This record gives sequence, structure tokens and C-alpha cells, in this order.
Amino acid sequence: MNPINRAIVTFVKLLPKSVVYLFAKKYIAGERLEDAVSVVKVLNEKGIVATMDVLGEAVTSKAECEEAKKECLQVLDTIKQNNLNSNLSLKPTQLGLVIDPEFCYKQISEILELAKSYNNFVRIDMEDSPTTDATIALYLRLRKKYNNVGIVVQAYLKRTLSDVQSPNLKDTSYRLCKGIYIEPEEIAFKGKQEVRDNFVAILEYLLDNGNYVGIATHDDYLINRAYEMIKKKNIDKSKFEFQMLYGVKERLRDKINTDGYKIRIYIPFGEHWYKYSIRRLQENPNMAWHITKSIFTFN
Repeated sequence: MNPINRAIVTFVKLLPKSVVYLFAKKYIAGERLEDAVSVVKVLNEKGIVATMDVLGEAVTSKAECEEAKKECLQVLDTIKQNNLNSNLSLKPTQLGLVIDPEFCYKQISEILELAKSYNNFVRIDMEDSPTTDATIALYLRLRKKYNNVGIVVQAYLKRTLSDVQSPNLKDTSYRLCKGIYIEPEEIAFKGKQEVRDNFVAILEYLLDNGNYVGIATHDDYLINRAYEMIKKKNIDKSKFEFQMLYGVKERLRDKINTDGYKIRIYIPFGEHWYKYSIRRLQENPNMAWHITKSIFTFN
């Protein structure tokens, strides 16, 4: 991030949360589960599927983890009760990965059991690099018992292509994204095209080796490359889907849907929306600039 963008994001962080929320709400379903349900219903009516995520991460106590688990279970119950076409995404640190990996495993196992009973699916998000190994280990352990679980990999990490080539991860359901956390240059690509090139290389490997892939990007270049790859390799539509964030490039979302491809929208909600919103601003400084301009523009 260049110095000007960094300064703008820093300024936005100093604003009252109530002001930030006015702009962040475009990317968040709301603070309540009911808000997320309403959003998913609208998307489903358009033939678009969803994944719901209760915001919150890096908790500090097992009590907080158990509360997060209850919220995840409630999401699964609500999806079933409302006949929504949605699965669940969760962050392992929110369920206790850093506090106690064994405790986290049991927490997520309980969530997967309920999801399995509803014939639903749970996606384990990938977070920052200090948790990458632990997240992969957690996923591999869970997969021994459950077939309704998948994982996320991040194209900006230099290790990712090697990770997915591991025999242990064969036949995995992936979400492939660029990655959003700020990582050191030693382990992460920093150039825009470098990240794109690695994304394409990972995507090609995953499709060639029969994995299911959620192609998670808003980058027109990458979507076009994915289209080309899918057509050239004659990949069946049952082996992939496109994924995007709520509130981002909705015209592109609708185009992918109209083109006949499955597209899933990531629907974040909950009281802990602020950290998520700041990460999105760091990823997209233009949004931070828009907020800044709006504050200082007088009609």
C-alpha cells in the first residue's frame, strides 16, 4: 500500500465507528442473523447461492469460542428452517485454534455434525500466515471423519502451490482467493501480476487434478482467464463455482450468473463488523478515499 493510501486508511480508523458503518454496511448484511437471512433470500431468488459468516476472530477465551460455536449452529438451523441455498464459512481462530487446537477441533466437529445432518457444507477460512499450518492440520484431521468440509487457500502466499500439490490434500474442496492479510515479502508475492500469475497456476493445477474449486475473485482479468481455462479444458460445471463478496462488483456477479455459471456470495454479518470492514478498506484503499471525500464534501 502506498503512503497516501496508508494515510487515508489510518484516518478512517480514527473516525467514530458509527461513521464508518454508514459506508461499511454496503459490504455487511447487518448486525443480526435476520439481516443475513433477508439478503440470502434475495440472492436465492436470482439463482445465486450464498455462504454465511458470523463476523469475529482472534477471540481470547474459551467462553467466547463457545458463544461463536452457538452462533454457527444457529446459522445452520436457520438455513434449514428457511430453506436457504447457503452454506457456512467460519474462522478457526474464532472457534479457538490459537487458544487450544484440540478444543477447536471439538468445536468445529460439533458444527460439522449438525451441518451433515442437514446435508450442508462448512468452509474453513484461511487467516494470516502464523495460523496456516495449524489450519491445514485441522482441516486434514476433520476430513478424516467428515466429507462436508472444505478449506481456503491464498494465491499471494508463495507456499500455496506447493501446499495444494501435497498428496494429503487430494480431492479437497477449495476456495481459491488472492488473500487479504498483510504479510512480509519473504513469504508473500507483492506484485499485482505476480499474485495473478500464481492464482492462475494454482487454479490450473486444482482443475487438472479433479478438485472442486470456488474461484473467489473480483478481478476481471482472473475471471476471464478462468473462463478461458474452463472452456479450453472442458471442465464440467459440477467441478467449480465462482465466489464474490457481498456488495462488490454486483454487475460482474450478475454477468457470471447470466452466463450460466454457479456463483456464491460471501455474506458477513454480526456485531463484530468493524475489523472486517477495516481489512476491506486496507484491501481497497479507493473505498477509504471515497469515505474521506464524502466527509469533506459539502453540498
